[in-house]
Amino acid sequence: MKLVYVINGPNLNMLGKREPHIYGATTLDEIEANLRALAGELGVASQFFQSNHEGEIVQQLHRAFEDGAAVIINPAGFSYHSVPIYDAIKMVKEPVIEVHITNTHKRGGVYSHSIMSEVVTGVICGLGVRGYELALRTIAG
Repeated sequence: MKLVYVINGPNLNMLGKREPHIYGATTLDEIEANLRALAGELGVASQFFQSNHEGEIVQQLHRAFEDGAAVIINPAGFSYHSVPIYDAIKMVKEPVIEVHITNTHKRGGVYSHSIMSEVVTGVICGLGVRGYELALRTIAG
């Protein structure tokens, strides 16, 4: 059975509360529940993790590497500067899909260039929380 780690970065635990006019009203718990159900339908095992701490995300990526898991990652604010997460993503042998709820290119400024995009398999941005579902369906094949 294929294994997928879903890793979320800083402030995503505040989805539904933080700037709902930008990120929507869906909470991270709701995203996780929907993805768990979809993973079950697709016959994929899933692990979910969120942290506001860079090193903890690096540890999860190391686990994904060790477990031979694919990864769906929303690095959030770490997208633009975290070389440790960037390097950990490069270790993962299975597909890694970067997801952003908003269209980061449209937002401009610091949000317009994710360094992670250079090392992931694919990027989904600007499709709201549906981006997570599309990423899971893509990995499941």
